[in-house]
Amino acid sequence: MNRSIKSKIVDYWQLIKSLQTFLLVITGVSGFISTICPWFNFSSAISVFGSLFFAVSGTTVLNMYWDRDIDALMDRTCRRPLPDGRIKPQNALIFGISLTLVGLVWSFSMDLKYGLIVFAGFFFDFVVYTIWLKRKTEWAVIFGGVSGGMPVLAARTYGEGEVEIAGILMALAILFWIPTHILTFSIRRKDEYKLAKIPTFPEKYGVKTTQLIIAFSSIFAVIAILIASYLIGMSLSLLNAIIVFSTILLLFSFVSIFKPSDKSNFRLFKFASIYMLIVMLILASSRYY
Repeated sequence: MNRSIKSKIVDYWQLIKSLQTFLLVITGVSGFISTICPWFNFSSAISVFGSLFFAVSGTTVLNMYWDRDIDALMDRTCRRPLPDGRIKPQNALIFGISLTLVGLVWSFSMDLKYGLIVFAGFFFDFVVYTIWLKRKTEWAVIFGGVSGGMPVLAARTYGEGEVEIAGILMALAILFWIPTHILTFSIRRKDEYKLAKIPTFPEKYGVKTTQLIIAFSSIFAVIAILIASYLIGMSLSLLNAIIVFSTILLLFSFVSIFKPSDKSNFRLFKFASIYMLIVMLILASSRYY
């Protein structure tokens, strides 16, 4: 393959922020698998994966397109394909719209309720969070959390045929988990966000208050996931595994309060993603153990 073609593929792949996208897609697929055995519904599981991948990645590309001006101001993001000029804005816009439309059309073709919830995820993420609130208020992160919970809620609803309590609790767990993931990062990069004029909790309320918010948010996330695990009939061994990882998450959260440091904050940031991935995989395996 021509080197320039390879580099273009890499650039477009960077636009979808693959690690973030796949984490959200995994939450959705895990939510679906926790409702029904995928080996007897393999095509449905593939459809959940595919529709969520296109919808989430397309929304992410549109976010990158909209935020390309502020990305150019921050050292962490200025080398992304759009602010760096490796991809033209109009090409990224077409790419993002195309991916999003494929994901939404695919979702609605599967089930109306599923499609509506996937669309809600797109709407809250791109329209409410990115376009409307991100540059105006630090509380925009809450709406980002709402959109983050939509993949698992959509997939649970698709598997169950209705919106039910366990799916709502899983979505709430992600909503409360989002601050643990994002606010730790905003503490680490608070000067860059200030330069880009993006309101953040550390800038508005201070680092100490932000750390308290993270800790309490983590507690609510753990409570929501434990109740959801109980409602779906998870075995005691798997429930104990979730309790162990949840305890570690809470320990990291409270260490950041009582022994604050860049190291403890970064440790919590990294573990938060690992925690959500592991918990969702445990939820998926609950159909078998």
